Amino acid sequence: MFQQLSDRLNNTFKALRSKGRLSETDINDTVKEIRTALLDADVALSVADSFSERIKEKALGIEVSQSLNPAQQVVKIVHQELVNILGGDSRRLTFAKNPPTVIMLLGLQGAGKTTLAGKLAKYLARDGHTPLLVAADLQRPNAVDQLKIVASQAGVQVFAPEPGNGVGDSVKVAKEAMKIAEKNMHDMVIIDTAGRLAIDDELTKQAHQIRKAVNPQETLLVIDSMIGQDSVVTAQNFLEKVGFDGIVLTKLDGDARGGAALSLREVTGKPVMFASNGEKLDDFDIFYPERLANRLLDMGDVLTLIEQAERVFDQGQKDRFEAKLASGESFTLDDFLEQLQSIKKMGSMSKVLGMLPGMQQAKKQIENFDDKEVTRIEAIIQSMKPEERQNPKSIDAARKIKIAQGAGCEVKDINSLINRFSEAQKMMKRAQLGGGMPGFGGATFVKQKAKQKPGKGAKRSGNPAKRALQEQGIKLPDENEMGSGFNLN
Repeated sequence: MFQQLSDRLNNTFKALRSKGRLSETDINDTVKEIRTALLDADVALSVADSFSERIKEKALGIEVSQSLNPAQQVVKIVHQELVNILGGDSRRLTFAKNPPTVIMLLGLQGAGKTTLAGKLAKYLARDGHTPLLVAADLQRPNAVDQLKIVASQAGVQVFAPEPGNGVGDSVKVAKEAMKIAEKNMHDMVIIDTAGRLAIDDELTKQAHQIRKAVNPQETLLVIDSMIGQDSVVTAQNFLEKVGFDGIVLTKLDGDARGGAALSLREVTGKPVMFASNGEKLDDFDIFYPERLANRLLDMGDVLTLIEQAERVFDQGQKDRFEAKLASGESFTLDDFLEQLQSIKKMGSMSKVLGMLPGMQQAKKQIENFDDKEVTRIEAIIQSMKPEERQNPKSIDAARKIKIAQGAGCEVKDINSLINRFSEAQKMMKRAQLGGGMPGFGGATFVKQKAKQKPGKGAKRSGNPAKRALQEQGIKLPDENEMGSGFNLN
């Protein structure tokens, strides 16, 4: 969603790379470009102005004017201000001292509130909670049936005593849900309330009545990230007429400008707590201001990538790989297939690759990546005999033709896979010595040796985020190989 803003910021900083020092004119021009980029991305005018002024004030300081790496210093300033404008630290849920913890969802019709309820329930269930979804949206047609389906997909219980479609008392349903939750030992209650096309007296009255009846620990406003400046207006109206504790952003995977989402924290004073970035129930996570700032400035989102990898690679799989590689056994095509199938669970490859640092200049290649290629690789490997998967270099020309026929591809595809797999084997051998990335044949599966700090004279990034990754043993893309939007090596 923030691609347009990210592109504009990248291009702005590229102009600074060749400058040894920054003049006041350079800084003014840069700040002007940043402000324009923010406004074009639909960031609120007041937020864009205050953001730009803070950057200008810091950039004119002596630390930057005497710096030999001005672009790095300006990026650092912008990064910190982005983190601040997004809320600083992430804010977690407040739990009740005596369960159940009640979470009430607010939002206009079409914001994705019902689906979000299922995503939040599945997220909580994954952490060991026992959520109960409550169908208190009795206004929108088929809202109750939709919540039942979502609950089934999430593997959680739902309380839906009324048919909805204009029939039933939402306040009564919310009260009864509390009794059911206590009786059946549910420690979390998530109430899906009715929305409207706009905030009206009926919506406000009902929301106040439900809040009074159940006294929720968290009242979360669900905002559609694609509605532009209307998201800010909507948040302000809900804050004034109903009140809420935190914000959940939906549809962050959309192609709208989305910059209005950057304004919500500063305009309302309420934190963005969660983000939904896809259609699947697993496409939901805690909102981390620093991680979004990293992605906007082409520093990647390696921590989120690692967390997603940890979720899809089960412990038994990790233990098998660790034991196998620790014993010096070879990495086979069977292993490669198993990892590939797990990586697919993380989402599209373009989404996964987009989380790596320094991928801005490879954006077009990433966007054009065909996920059918992964399916084709699976078909090729599954068309091989067990012994061929152990030693693919032993496959002769006749067998390659048969494998290609079985997989519905050409012989050149077989050769390409074998060559790429050979490179993967080399990578795994390096991983046995330490380093690598969890879920990608690296540190998750292999016991690492003690980390060594870069030796004297070793090349270390001037960017704090990249340097931290280097010190953790994560190899970043080389500028000559991939390119960095800011030349921060």
